[in-house]
Amino acid sequence: MNEDLTLYVAAFVDEMVKVGVKDVVVSPGSRSTPFAIVMAEHPKMRVHMNIDERSAAFFALGMAKTKRKPVALLCTSGTAVANYLPAVVEAYYSRVPLIVLTADRPHELRDVGAPQAIDQIHIYGKHAKWFVEMALPEKSVEMLRYARTMAARAAAVAMSAPSGPVHLNFPFREPLVPTITEQTWKQIEAKESSYIDVSIGKRTLENEQFQQLYEQLARVEKGIIICGEMDKPGFAEAVTMLAKTLDYPILADPLSQLRNGMHSKEYIIDSYDAILKDEKIASSLLPDVVIRFGAMPVSKSLFLLLKYHPAITQIVVDGEGGWRDPTLMASQMVYCDEIEFCNRLVELGAQKRRGSEWATTWQTVNKIAKETLLEAGKEEQLFEGKVFIELSELLPEHSVLFVGNSMPIRDADTFFMTSDKQIRVIANRGVNGIDGVVSSALGASTVTEPLVLVIGDLSFYHDLNGLLAAKLHRLNATIIVVNNNGGGIFSFLPQATQEKHFETLFGTPTDLQFEHVVRMYEGDYRKVETWNEFRHHVKHSIETNGLHVIELCTSRQDNVMKHRLLWESVSREIGEFLEKRGKL
Repeated sequence: MNEDLTLYVAAFVDEMVKVGVKDVVVSPGSRSTPFAIVMAEHPKMRVHMNIDERSAAFFALGMAKTKRKPVALLCTSGTAVANYLPAVVEAYYSRVPLIVLTADRPHELRDVGAPQAIDQIHIYGKHAKWFVEMALPEKSVEMLRYARTMAARAAAVAMSAPSGPVHLNFPFREPLVPTITEQTWKQIEAKESSYIDVSIGKRTLENEQFQQLYEQLARVEKGIIICGEMDKPGFAEAVTMLAKTLDYPILADPLSQLRNGMHSKEYIIDSYDAILKDEKIASSLLPDVVIRFGAMPVSKSLFLLLKYHPAITQIVVDGEGGWRDPTLMASQMVYCDEIEFCNRLVELGAQKRRGSEWATTWQTVNKIAKETLLEAGKEEQLFEGKVFIELSELLPEHSVLFVGNSMPIRDADTFFMTSDKQIRVIANRGVNGIDGVVSSALGASTVTEPLVLVIGDLSFYHDLNGLLAAKLHRLNATIIVVNNNGGGIFSFLPQATQEKHFETLFGTPTDLQFEHVVRMYEGDYRKVETWNEFRHHVKHSIETNGLHVIELCTSRQDNVMKHRLLWESVSREIGEFLEKRGKL
């Protein structure tokens, strides 16, 4: 029995490594002992211990998101499996490849009152792309081949379009401790390469379809390109060439990876959210056609523009074959690799720029909006939006900026503007939750540095357990906590008018002293009260190893007022410009 268990698990782990899955996040447990020991013994497998399963799953998600490759997760049976659910859901909707490996009681110990036994079959429901209940361990040639095939298949399914999490459940009988010797790897290794090679292609269109699309777009002057979350190397260069060919402005979400880098920014519109907040101005800038790539952008004003103007022809391009149309107004769904789509249309257009007043108008109003919004950079008090204006200067080349949900991602949308620096902006926008963000960011920090996380106080509180990973693995990360003592985003919503119950039900102030928690995890904590202090500590943290937490406290009421005054200024300045030209 012990040899059956050892060889079966070793074959599975070895095949995972051979197909490129070399990182696993493990939480301690008894039933998962066979995997944990074999993984630790495999010379090419990197084991990242994370005690809290909920944190572990988000840690793996952040790592996989940053690597753009599958990462494995391992836990024992029972509620440990259930604690993976929030991260599995996020991975499913944000298309992050995870391989979830859960140990389970054998069949005879299920539904009989055995301890630490729950129903783990399809526990993640539709949020796992693929589920398999693995066979009990055997050492026969056929079953070792089965184990390898399942490992290769799991990686292939996780990476196939649309990418996402897969779940394999392993029932194990005792004894659970494998016997790993020098002969173990020789017994299971029949060849150096993987047993089965899975080739994953990309979606494309027929030549005639590309021709029809180009002819359709070439007839339309008033077009825009919208880019939501899109983390695909080479896309920035391709889509900016398409913009030049069609003379269409690009409304670029901060997660599109279009605002930063050495590609052309000529057509990038980064202040569109502020521009479109005024309905009259938005109506004067209505496009006839929209080409949309990636997930729906963060901007609510852009979403409403698309939703309430059904006459706009919306062409959604999705290389992974999903259905990303929350407006329910898409006219055409195009399943084609995004880079291929751009390149083929550029070829058909012979890279000829038409030069239109439409694109020039968008570029001018964007310049006006940016200049107005950057007035916030002169703010002496601690203003939440200015955090991103400062970071655009402070972050060095090849940084990763991880942005928390609620207000931070919206402030990044408004205030983190274009630059030639190579800065990768990441967030958990699959389901927009505020849970697990610390763990995801720290998982990302294992792949690339320097990493800076900007997060709100409630989201930080949600994942304080995640800080343990920084201590255990000696990770280097800077966490900027914007503390407005509660749910700042609710102050912008209609609920804010319900003064009687607002603080209790929505504001939810906690009055926590985060310094004590950071010290517990051996991190460096700094509370800043001026922008000079902020700049100093951010620079120092980036240049110094270890965990650094920088907290700045703001007022929710002041924050709302300053945001609204800036938006009003943007609308006023743009309105005056458009009126002078008879466009409003």
